[in-house]
Amino acid sequence: MLGFLQRPVVVTADINLNVVALTAVGLLSRLWQLSYPRAVVFDEVYYGQYISFYMKRIFFLDGSGPPFGHMLLALGGYLGGFDGNFLWNRIGAEYSTNVPVWSLRLLPALAGALSVPMAYQIMWELGFSHCAAVGAALLILIENSLITQSRLMLLESVLIFFNLLAVLSYLKFSNSQKHRPFSPSWWFWLMLTGVACSCAVGTKYVGVFTYLLVLGVAAAHAWHLIGDQTLSNVHVLCHLLARAVALLVIPVLVYLLFFYVHLLLLCRSGPHDQIMSSAFQASLEGGLARITQGQPLEVAYGSQVTLKNVFGQPVPCWLHSHQSTYPMIYENGRGSSHQQQVTCYPFKDVNNWWIVKDPGRHQLVVNNPPRPVRHGDIVQLVHGMTTRLLNTHDVAAPLSPHSQEVSCYIDYNVSMPAQNLWRLDIVNRESDTDVWKTILSEVRFVHVNTSAILKLSGAPLPDWGFRQLEVVGEKLSRGYHGSTVWNVEEHRYGRSQEQKERELELRSPAQMDASRNLSFMARFSELQWRMLTVRSDDSEHKYSSTPLDWVTLDTSIAYWLHPRTSAQIHLLGNIVIWASASLATLVYALLFVWYLLRRRRRVCDLPEDCWLRWALAGALCAGGWAVNYVPFFLMEKTLFLYHYLPALAFQILLLPVVLEHVSGRLCSPLMSTSF
Repeated sequence: MLGFLQRPVVVTADINLNVVALTAVGLLSRLWQLSYPRAVVFDEVYYGQYISFYMKRIFFLDGSGPPFGHMLLALGGYLGGFDGNFLWNRIGAEYSTNVPVWSLRLLPALAGALSVPMAYQIMWELGFSHCAAVGAALLILIENSLITQSRLMLLESVLIFFNLLAVLSYLKFSNSQKHRPFSPSWWFWLMLTGVACSCAVGTKYVGVFTYLLVLGVAAAHAWHLIGDQTLSNVHVLCHLLARAVALLVIPVLVYLLFFYVHLLLLCRSGPHDQIMSSAFQASLEGGLARITQGQPLEVAYGSQVTLKNVFGQPVPCWLHSHQSTYPMIYENGRGSSHQQQVTCYPFKDVNNWWIVKDPGRHQLVVNNPPRPVRHGDIVQLVHGMTTRLLNTHDVAAPLSPHSQEVSCYIDYNVSMPAQNLWRLDIVNRESDTDVWKTILSEVRFVHVNTSAILKLSGAPLPDWGFRQLEVVGEKLSRGYHGSTVWNVEEHRYGRSQEQKERELELRSPAQMDASRNLSFMARFSELQWRMLTVRSDDSEHKYSSTPLDWVTLDTSIAYWLHPRTSAQIHLLGNIVIWASASLATLVYALLFVWYLLRRRRRVCDLPEDCWLRWALAGALCAGGWAVNYVPFFLMEKTLFLYHYLPALAFQILLLPVVLEHVSGRLCSPLMSTSF
């Protein structure tokens, strides 16, 4: 039992010096003088702003991708002691002394450096020779576009790292499957595959293409596993459940974890609050939370409220009215009711306040105790500053003639009676007796006389409407849509019956105390939806390009220019590597189709194990190139050369595969025949 005390404990390890050397050279090429230039380079001006927000814990919204990549960059800033105080407003601006440039660029550089030995390992796990593996690693090492991108505070190198890690992990898992299924290493590589896929998607949305590729290969392997007669039904079921948990459940949980940490860190109100719902804004420190703190929860008859449109497109806005009326005759010759205008206004204003009135009573104050408004109740909405009631009737809206005009009713003593009764419809109610709640309730206002629904059309009115957004009565309800849904953002109980006192009351802030906390899943769902639907700037850029330009390298990007010495940084690929990789892709496709047709005719040019290795290499390398390249033809966004780099990394891996196959399978027989 104590034998280990009688003889020395010996630990042996196999160290691949080629991998060590490749890693060392990769680190040297990516980390050498990493702080140069000490100035903002291209998209560093974009990512740097978000790093500052993380340092100051200020909420922001970025529609370009999930938060994991941003958090990695912010981690570099945190490790370097960055306080977030730098004005990211100009490419080429010199960094101040408080900005740890080396730390901010460290993680992308490490990701780029580690991609070099990972390329070696992928080739080795695919079953190719040491020469092919070293060749793939060297190509990744010397490709100058990958070097340039990884030495800056950008995310492409991080995305490439996780793409390659997902592929490598799956290959190691697949090879473990042949010898030791359900062993600790088998589980480790399977779980790491799922985590790496989630990290790729969490870095940039385009990471989902590599995730789908890995899922496709895993599904094909699982299909063959089901047909393996040497395995019992229980074993097959265990294999399928393990893959489902690791490749479907784990990535979802890790992805949710990214957002949980993101929202945990960004707890303070910031410049991007306005696009979020009132409930989301109220969950942040400062901003709307400071305004709405302590508001009464239940809306009652006599409540003074502001109504924000839930849709928030084209901009967040509030139901609004003012003294001005609709023109008698529009420019197109149509007539109007000449009633008081009702619009949606994208700024806080005293004219955004409305009073919820009981149609059976004249008072505009809240009773004691308050009488809450419930789903299905009939209400009138009185404009706080003009005391006119929200009205709609069978008159065409100014810019949407298929919809009804919405106005505040003015009695002109003509045959146009007031139609100012609205039925409250709480969209997110749990029961038909739900009470209308501040911030939390999403409501629609259904006109009693015409069944029209109060809706934001989003069209900007002409000068007579002060360019505010049109509000209409939508006759044909097409189901739930955010443009017809409103929520109470600011709320107070009205106490003044006299108009002058009420105007002073409307202008003064509420002074009560309470809190509104959304669950994590509610905040995640809203934030994810906003990130996917927020409009990005699709304007042309002088360095933008098309996917066809990338393959031919008919484009480049000037990243940085020194203001005095004219030193420059350009993103430009190595034309030899790019052309060779493109040629290898074409050769692979032709050979694959040729072999496939020959196998259909029962002519097997390759042994079965060689064919499977050839097909798997093509699925992962050529497939990785295709899934990371072809979708850009369908994207309506401004594209740049760096969008091609994840696809290029896979294409580079294909080059030594094709070279080894051609030299070993095609050239060798020809040479032996000539002799």
